Amino acid sequence: MSNWIKRKKTKTIKVGDVSVGGGNPISVQSMTNTDTCDVLSTVKQINDLESAGADIVRVSVPGFDEAKAFKEIKSAVNIPLVADIHFDYKIALEVADTADCLRINPGNIGKEKKVKEVINAAKYNNVPIRVGVNAGSLEKDLQKKYGEPNADALVESALRHVEILDKFNFDNYKMSLKASNIEMTVDAYRKISKIINQPLHLGITEAGSFRAGTVKSSIGVGMLLSEGIGDTIRISLASDPVDEIKIGWDILKSLNIRSRGVKIIACPSCSRQNFNVIKVVNELEQRLEDVSDDIEVAIIGCYVNGPGESKAANIGLTGASPNNLLYVDGSPNKKVSNEDLVNELEEQVRHKIIKNKTELEKIILRS
Repeated sequence: MSNWIKRKKTKTIKVGDVSVGGGNPISVQSMTNTDTCDVLSTVKQINDLESAGADIVRVSVPGFDEAKAFKEIKSAVNIPLVADIHFDYKIALEVADTADCLRINPGNIGKEKKVKEVINAAKYNNVPIRVGVNAGSLEKDLQKKYGEPNADALVESALRHVEILDKFNFDNYKMSLKASNIEMTVDAYRKISKIINQPLHLGITEAGSFRAGTVKSSIGVGMLLSEGIGDTIRISLASDPVDEIKIGWDILKSLNIRSRGVKIIACPSCSRQNFNVIKVVNELEQRLEDVSDDIEVAIIGCYVNGPGESKAANIGLTGASPNNLLYVDGSPNKKVSNEDLVNELEEQVRHKIIKNKTELEKIILRS
């Protein structure tokens, strides 16, 4: 955990075997975009998401056919699943005995008595609820009151639901207040964080395409995380859901909150470079997609910043003429020609991972 970020201590809830809130690691999640009734495709996508580093996956359950499929899907995967419910509270009741969390939207789930039934089902099955407030589906009276969505409207909508949950003595829930507007979203989360002590699910909803959505989410989610707000994140992109997991992890890695896989430090490249930095970085990143171990690799094209960055990384490469210099654990190791760069870097990374595991096993045996 980053020592410059002081996280707000929230209540802990359990989504399957993942603890959310209370200072536990910030979990990364995504949502399937397959047809839920296509059980095989949905299971495959969930497994792909888990392999990419997802801690939790949400699955849309719009009808009773999907509810039936959801139960089959749940029995075929290991990762905790959130059932995403809209409009019909009876669907939530149908999957409450299977889901690891029920997601409901106060703007469309209906009257208090319907919410009460969902709460009772959640209590009976000991599963949490995620209250998902969204600027695009606010209650009609709030739309009329505020004229257009804003942070105060999101907070008021959320607090209405909190009031119902409190009324029925239910505190096993997390909260999200999302908009596609960064300023509105950040403002809403800041306000609700001061009022309630429940874990918060962060995200900029409908953020856009891969590039634009990544930028918007990195700014909005990154701002909140840097202020200590947030316990779980979902990066919403019009892209492959696996991309959402990758970007989520990249945000956490950039803030030194959590780390998974290879963290590549690379120069932007310029005319001083002694090898094609962009090509090497892209190819190496592709080859090391399967690595989940925490390891840092510096790839710097010339000798200006190369030695400093390479010494600070687990594996480092500094561009030099006639041959580039490879560093391992902060010390110069060998000279490498341009033709062998990617192969050598990959070999060194995988060797380092094996060495780290062997050393860890020795420590465990000694203790």
